[in-house]
Amino acid sequence: MFQFSWTKDVCLGLVLTVASTVVASLLTEPGNVAVAQDVVSQAPQWQEIEIAFKAERETASPYTDVDAWVDFAHERGQTIRRPMFWDGGQTFRVRFASTQPTGTWTWTTSDRDGDPGLHGKSGKFEAVLASSDEPTVFTKHGFWKIPEGGRNLVHADGTARLMCADTAWALPWRATVDQVQTYAKDRRDKGYNAALLMTVQPDQRVTGPRSRTEDGGFDVGFEDLPEGKLEKLNPEYFQMFDRLVDVLTAHGIAPVYQPVFHGYGWKGGGTAGNTVSADDYSRYCRYLVARYGARPAIWLVGGDGPAVDPSIIEQLDAAGRMIQQWDAYGQPTGIHYSPHALNRTHQDKAWLDFQWCQTGHNGEHVPERVADMWRNLPIKAVANGEPTYENIGRTGNGSGWWQGHEAWCNLTAGGTMGVVYGAGSLWQWRLHADEPDHADWCTAPGAGWREALDFDGGKYPGIAAKIFNGLDFAGMQPDWVCTYGRRGLLVPGKLFVLYLPNGGDTAIISQEVPRTYRVYDPQTGEVVGRGKLEDKPSSQAKSFSPDQPRVLVFASE
Repeated sequence: MFQFSWTKDVCLGLVLTVASTVVASLLTEPGNVAVAQDVVSQAPQWQEIEIAFKAERETASPYTDVDAWVDFAHERGQTIRRPMFWDGGQTFRVRFASTQPTGTWTWTTSDRDGDPGLHGKSGKFEAVLASSDEPTVFTKHGFWKIPEGGRNLVHADGTARLMCADTAWALPWRATVDQVQTYAKDRRDKGYNAALLMTVQPDQRVTGPRSRTEDGGFDVGFEDLPEGKLEKLNPEYFQMFDRLVDVLTAHGIAPVYQPVFHGYGWKGGGTAGNTVSADDYSRYCRYLVARYGARPAIWLVGGDGPAVDPSIIEQLDAAGRMIQQWDAYGQPTGIHYSPHALNRTHQDKAWLDFQWCQTGHNGEHVPERVADMWRNLPIKAVANGEPTYENIGRTGNGSGWWQGHEAWCNLTAGGTMGVVYGAGSLWQWRLHADEPDHADWCTAPGAGWREALDFDGGKYPGIAAKIFNGLDFAGMQPDWVCTYGRRGLLVPGKLFVLYLPNGGDTAIISQEVPRTYRVYDPQTGEVVGRGKLEDKPSSQAKSFSPDQPRVLVFASE
């Protein structure tokens, strides 16, 4: 096994969800019952805690053959079932986040085969308020969900949040902890709150050193993935992945977990997502939920495929149902399609919360793809999960303000779940500008991941998300009737957000639009003006610019 060497250990203070996890081992003698004080005494609200167990029976394949879980019961009646996951040797762990700020939780373990080390253990601990020194939106408001029939992300306490995601697809198997520190701070400061990740290197025909610092290198999550199987899991890979996720979540960035990609993948080497069985795929989804489901998460079961092949339809449905069964927190689950897909498979499934299109990498604005999905029934949340990556293939492709205009076009077309950004060379975590064996069409000329992090267009989606922070926008819908056909989003009587690509004044012709408004420069996020509409059927709103993009936010007092 390749040994990694790090210059500093950033796990201290950044452990698990928000830098405040309590970990303890439960290695009891057969028949003994653990008491709470032996394991963990407190569970801060919305922060992950961990309990470790040791199986007493040796199992040939503990990843595939052991089925164990823990039931948590709160004194006020809530119950949460969390699956255990294998972490090497005979070690199994369960991770849990309290949904309550006070009260007593009791827990009991179960194992399908009655292993004495995993079955019949019990204990209790006290729920307390979140204690992080550096709180995130997740420790303050809880995990995300999408209510049934809803189109927006909502925290557990009801706070609406606009997702602003970056596509750092290859980060899990290429990045180092120090690199992710740099990445996460940059993205947090720019307003991002999510990152799309391929959880394992998905290409079956790609080879290279098992290294995160050598050209062409990558770490390995499943030893048998090149064979189209997911049975020989590598615990050391996921222990490293834990450390990377620790950094992201400590910066308020929710990982978007894509199990095994279906489309181009990393280098176009034949993605295993199209060949692994439904059983392998869904089992892995349960493992991801077990390992990462007690911290902020989005589950992206389908990755860049048309999703119409019968075997893929079966695979994704099995995965979605598995997540629905085991994700007690109900975090969002959805599909990300290829550019030529119909974007509506599994539309009627109870486990499906959102649908994401992508619009290719040709530098075209195609918001009608989002608008088309917005009309599909039953209602699901919608976003463009992959617009043109900045500078992909050639310098200037989808660059600069193109990304800001794209974000606002997608939002006002109905992609109200949020906005997504990507940069050539960053998505595949190209180590440096001259690293060989990356296709020219999908890299940015003269850039590795670090240079791509500073592309100018990367700041604009985050500015859009910051403008929505604090607004009561849950339930907003595209609107073209409150103005003479301008791009807007409306919550009748409460909120109207108007995007003017070229500034200028405009008539507001609806009394459902609140009377007072602020004017933002979407290129800087600054408030550049304020106004109040006259109380009459048609009133002029001023943008305070004759030719520059502006966003007007009309909000009730």
